[in-house]
Amino acid sequence: MRLFFYLLTVLALLPAAGRAQSSLPTPYENIVQINGVTMTSDSLRAVAGATISVVGKNRGVLSSERGVFSVVVNKGDTLRFTALGFGAKEYVVPKNIAGPFVSLIQLMSQDTFYLAETIVRPLPTRDNFDYAFVNWDVPNDQYEIARRNTEYYTMRTLAATLPKDGRENAQVYQAIQQKQSVYYGQQPPSNLFNPVAWMQFFDAWKRGDFRKKR
Repeated sequence: MRLFFYLLTVLALLPAAGRAQSSLPTPYENIVQINGVTMTSDSLRAVAGATISVVGKNRGVLSSERGVFSVVVNKGDTLRFTALGFGAKEYVVPKNIAGPFVSLIQLMSQDTFYLAETIVRPLPTRDNFDYAFVNWDVPNDQYEIARRNTEYYTMRTLAATLPKDGRENAQVYQAIQQKQSVYYGQQPPSNLFNPVAWMQFFDAWKRGDFRKKR
């Protein structure tokens, strides 16, 4: 009789335990996908290239040309919105959001930049201007330095003077092995009695290809 009541008690507690376990949140229930758009607060125009980063985590996305973005976060995370020319904004994802998807419109206000005062004065006389135009050494900016470094003759000079790296040496060695494998097991041909080779030799001799270059 006692065993019968014990079994009834166990069967009565099983549904309650199942409901308790089902009420616990799963790891996937804490994940939320936020789909939104970044816009200006005054004219409601799209803010392209805005950075949406998750605070405290090394993750984030960029908004598209139309300001559209999509990011997956956890409930309770903080999103930080930054863009060039706009003030930073933060949005805290509520923990009581219902559903795995959230739509968001983030308005961003333009930030004002104050530059230091710059005073431009002319040179006193024309002679001073001529002297400055001839003798002053104006440093090159980054664009001019990059343009000079990528000139055609500069690249040709670097390609002719720089030593070969490992990949280029491997290609040269493989080409030599491929050429030698053609005549594997036999004597390679000789150009000693080749009239075309002799004609090329005399032409190179007349051009001075074999002269010592000082």
